[in-house]
Amino acid sequence: MSSRSRHSSCTAVLVGKGASIDGSTMVARNEDGYGPINPKRFTVVKAEDHQNKYVSHVNAFALDLPDKALRHTFTPSADESEGVCGESGINSENVAMSATETEFTNPRVLGLDPLVADGIGEEAMESVMLPYIHSAREGVQRLGAIIEKYGTFESNGIAFSDKDEVWYFETVGGHHWAAQRIPDDAYVIAPNQTGIQNIDFSKPDEFMWATDLQEFAEKNHLNPSQTEFNFRNIFGTHTEADHHYNTPRAWYGQKYLNPEIEQNPMSDDIPFIQRTDRKISIEDIQFILSSHYQGTPYDLFGNGTEYQKKTFRPIGIDRNQEFHILQIRNDVPAEYAAIHWLTFGVNLYSAQVPFYANVSDTPENYKNTTTTVDLNSAYWLNKTIAALAEPHYHQVINEVNTFKEDAQSYVCGRVAAIDQQASELPASELTAFLTKQNGVTAAEVTSRTYSLFDSLVKHANNHMQLTFEKGDNL
Repeated sequence: MSSRSRHSSCTAVLVGKGASIDGSTMVARNEDGYGPINPKRFTVVKAEDHQNKYVSHVNAFALDLPDKALRHTFTPSADESEGVCGESGINSENVAMSATETEFTNPRVLGLDPLVADGIGEEAMESVMLPYIHSAREGVQRLGAIIEKYGTFESNGIAFSDKDEVWYFETVGGHHWAAQRIPDDAYVIAPNQTGIQNIDFSKPDEFMWATDLQEFAEKNHLNPSQTEFNFRNIFGTHTEADHHYNTPRAWYGQKYLNPEIEQNPMSDDIPFIQRTDRKISIEDIQFILSSHYQGTPYDLFGNGTEYQKKTFRPIGIDRNQEFHILQIRNDVPAEYAAIHWLTFGVNLYSAQVPFYANVSDTPENYKNTTTTVDLNSAYWLNKTIAALAEPHYHQVINEVNTFKEDAQSYVCGRVAAIDQQASELPASELTAFLTKQNGVTAAEVTSRTYSLFDSLVKHANNHMQLTFEKGDNL
């Protein structure tokens, strides 16, 4: 089965620089595979390692590439036979890209602008985009031109960011798209559903769109509104499946950041752009993208009825493969402003590591993921921990949370210490310094993860059902 028929289903959080606690832009996403296992790697692709042509692994899509490429971080699949699927990264110009959020176009639009079997797809986007863009806005423009020329074989949402701007790009049908700049003071929760709402075509600094988007909608009588151009309503879906699988995730993320707002988790009208009085932190995003409706009747591990517990698809789920927060900071020099926060496995049970992006390499246990279980791999270690912890959730979750909180304290201290040391070094030494410091940080988090693994294995063995003691039959 090709990757084109194995839809992944992710959740994204986007935060403008005026909405974040430290003035950084943040693009975050769970990469959720089509099944529980889809091993990932974390690498650095050097500028000199790029080829002059991209040839897809899954279809006939091919693209000549520019001569000059940028170094970047990268999270490809361990098995690239079904596509590279680079998913997330930050390049040497401090431009971040997260690709992609699987979305769906309504049947009427697909009948008029069918998906293109040999067009570009998720598996190629990071590879043909991230090494060649110097701003988030340029990323939107380049991808838009590719979509219009070659088409796409799937509907997706793609995020671009730099130190000033966050853009969200959505494809609909084979050749159409729109993108919105997330206002500096706003955030977005994006769950596998077309999100962009009213497009103001008089504001090209805030929106971009396919060349014939308006003409296409008008010619084919697609717009149900007499007063607005609501991209979601025109091109997206509003199915029963959306109400159980997609909209509740946006509802819960907004409920967490805006508890004062009352919304229906099955509503078709949950806002794409949202604002909150609180400043949004890394920890807020980590909570949202690990969540399972805590504090509501819909929590699988909560006190609701069995029906309620299975009503909505949670954000933190067994299909979590990697979770990234691409943070571009504005309060430190550009040479060490970009941090690629990363964890492998099920977010609920895993700790994130802040990897500085201005580096030449990544740790062995992150970059050399195998396709078979190997506890020397960060991916497989975290996946195994999830398998051990979930059957004993109520017995071990406090220990898991303590592990995660202690790890978060450690890495936050590391970022502050590394920033201070970096401020005292010449620019020529920073790449080597940050590469080494990433290794130290990752090694400590890995050591703490092994300690958790040790404890969970012992707990599981002490609670096996296949046991018998002398006197049990008396």
